Parts: sequence; structure tokens; C-alpha cells
Amino acid sequence: MALCPIPGFSWPAPLKRVLQSAYRTDDNHGEVFIFNPSSDNADTGMTVTSLTHEDIQTSNQPLETMITSDSLPDADPAQLIKALERLVENSAKAPQDVGLGVHAHPVTLFKIPWIDKLVPGLEKLAATYHIGNFVVIRKTGKLHFESMPIYARIGMHLVFYGSLQIGILKQKTVGAFLKELSVRQGKIYDSPESVESIPSFISTYGIKLDQLLEPELGKYGSFNEFFHRKLKAGARPVQNAKEPSSICSSADCRLVVYTDIDKAREFWIKGRNFNIHNLLDVPATSAKARQFAGGSIAIFRLAPQDYHRFHCPIDGVVGEIHDVEGQYNTVNPQAINQELDVFTDNIRSVLYLKHTFTGKEVAVVAVGALLVGSIRWTKGTQRGSTACRGEELGYFAYGGSTVIVIFPERCIEFDDDLLKNSKKSLETLVEVGESIGRTPKSAQASSQ
Repeated sequence: MALCPIPGFSWPAPLKRVLQSAYRTDDNHGEVFIFNPSSDNADTGMTVTSLTHEDIQTSNQPLETMITSDSLPDADPAQLIKALERLVENSAKAPQDVGLGVHAHPVTLFKIPWIDKLVPGLEKLAATYHIGNFVVIRKTGKLHFESMPIYARIGMHLVFYGSLQIGILKQKTVGAFLKELSVRQGKIYDSPESVESIPSFISTYGIKLDQLLEPELGKYGSFNEFFHRKLKAGARPVQNAKEPSSICSSADCRLVVYTDIDKAREFWIKGRNFNIHNLLDVPATSAKARQFAGGSIAIFRLAPQDYHRFHCPIDGVVGEIHDVEGQYNTVNPQAINQELDVFTDNIRSVLYLKHTFTGKEVAVVAVGALLVGSIRWTKGTQRGSTACRGEELGYFAYGGSTVIVIFPERCIEFDDDLLKNSKKSLETLVEVGESIGRTPKSAQASSQ
């Protein structure tokens, strides 16, 4: 295997040996591992950009699909906690290179020599497995591999110790520590000094600036201001806008959809206590819970590089908001796909919308996650106002996060391609405004 040259960067010999032994090439598949420096300043950002499902299958480095408390057998929770703290501290101490902090990825671990001492076995794990997830590119139907940030991988491991008290935490639980750390990261990225991280963040994730409402980076007062950046009008047109029965994507995201909760639990959400009333934080016998009996679910997962404002999937009237206190666990699929109660344990905020076409309520649940500073509603706070498809409802401050939309029974028939991918436990890359389905004519309110 030939490693791609990166301007201004030379491959460390130990890493080169690891990569060359971990991957192979052949005449049919070519290079398995490709780096793409997305700017001239390649030292500050390298991203995995071209890995297919076939590449993984034909390489000697499989996808890490099952994460357990034994995945890092030589690392104890106290070491994992110190490593996460150090990554967050580095985002303030070395803002010019986000790859030294919370945006470190498995392929750039060599830039952080201390991390394998704090988390024994992490470098070996990164050399043995691809750490991340496959998603389907909707426009082409092809599979694309996305690397998981190291903070999310460490945070996922800590979820197994959520209620445990560890000496280093001075009587706090691991869950309480993750919450405190998320708030700390939010404050760092709210600071004026954090603007120094913006160029490196753009480089690391290859973020395009041509659709931004404010493309001049000097106009942003903090990293978080850039993180929840606005787009130009028309950058996310609503598909089928003239069809009142059409329903669109709430976010730029990785999406899975299921016609009912049982199917969601079969193919995606393995949390032991996941159900509608726990997600909405209402009694099982309440009217709120009953109105969603037999309903459908769409899960929009936002990664750090995504546009982090979320939008209205329907035409409707803004209703009440219910805030739910909770944890700050990672929402990465490999956590959701295990018996960990992520969605029903995490901090979240529920907005109810009255669907104009059916007259029924739809629930939009904004779920916080590890290192997410806050959930902020914009249009969502204007109770009684009309929200149109594609109109902004709110945004997340720093971090990966998730929006879950619960539709009542017979409110939506999802698009076939989304259903097909979701039944294979695969997320689909979609953008705000893209069609995700439509309401059947028979469900139209009699007043329409």
C-alpha cells in the first residue's frame, strides 16, 4: 500500500508500518485507505474520505461492530476519564489544531503521544479495526465510511460505567462527570479565543463555505457561533413544496426511519427501556403517550461537521415545549445499537407541533449528547405560530446530536429508499428539505 503524500507532512515510521500492515491492495479494489488534505494547511486536518464497504471486506482491518466493556481490557475508567479531560483541555490550550483535542480521529493518534499511556490498547484498537460507521449516500446509493472521533469512542466506553462512582471523581458518578465535561467544552467554545479553532475545524472536516450566510470567518465571535452557523436563503430548498402531504428532513444528518417502534427496536435502538412514553417523559397511560400508539419514528443524527440548525418537517402550528433533564452520553450508532438507554437517559427537549394536513400532533425531540453545550429553540418557542416545512425550529451548540420525530399512526409513509436502508441498519445521508415521505390522502383532516 502506498500512503498518499500530504503537503507539509511526513508519515511517522511507526504509523506507516502499522497502516501498511493493516491494509492491502489488489488489482480489483485499489487503495483501501485514502487521506484527503482539504486545504493547503494540511497539518491541521486529515479526514478519511474514500472507504467503501468492499474496501473494508477486502482489507485486513474489519469494522469495529461490537463495543463492550472488554474492548479496552487494559484501560480502567479513571484513565478514560483523564483522557477525555485532557482532550477537552487541549481544545483550549491548542486551538489552532482541533486534531489535538476533541476532534482527534483514530488515524491521527500519532499526533497525541500521551493518549496510549492514558488509554492502553487504544492505538492497537485503531490499528486493528476501522472505528466508525457506514452511511449510504442517498444520491448514489453507495456506502461511505465515516471515522468516529476518539472522544466519542472513549465516551462510549465510559457509558458502561454510567452510575459508577470512581475515586478520581470525588463522589460524582461517571454520568455526572460526562455532563460536567460537556458544559465545560461548551464554555470553551463560547469563548472569544475559540475562534482560533475555526480554520482547523473547517480543514479537518472539509466544510464548504459557499452556502454560509456569513462566509467571512472573522465575523464569528466564537467557535460556537460558527458551529451553529446559518445558511443562505435557498441553500436548503424544500422538495415537493407545493404538495401539502409531503414531509421533509429536519436536518443535515444521517437518517433512519421505522414504521413503528417495534421495528426501530428490532433494527436500530437496543436500549432496554426505550419506548415512546419514556422518550417523551410522560406516563405510559397519558393522552400524550396514547396518541402516538402505533406511530412511526425518524431519527436524524447530526455529526460535528454538519450544519447544526434543525428545521420543521411538516406544515403545522407550534405547541408546547417540555424539557427533560438527563445525561450526556454519545449518540453514536454503536452506542444506540447496544443495550444502553441513550435516547431515554440523555438530556432532551420535546416540541409538539399540530400537523396542518392531519390535525394530529407530531413530536420533535431534540436530544443532547456528549460535549453538546445546549439545545436552543428559535421558532420552536413561538407557541401558537405557524411553522412551514423547512422553517428553522432551533439549533444545537457544539457537539454531535440527534433529532427524533415521532409521527402518530398513519401520518407518514416513508420513502422506499429510506425504509430499505434502515431495515439493513444503515443510515442515509440527507439534507434539510429533502423528502422523507408523505401523508396518505386517507389521513387528511376533514377540515382540509
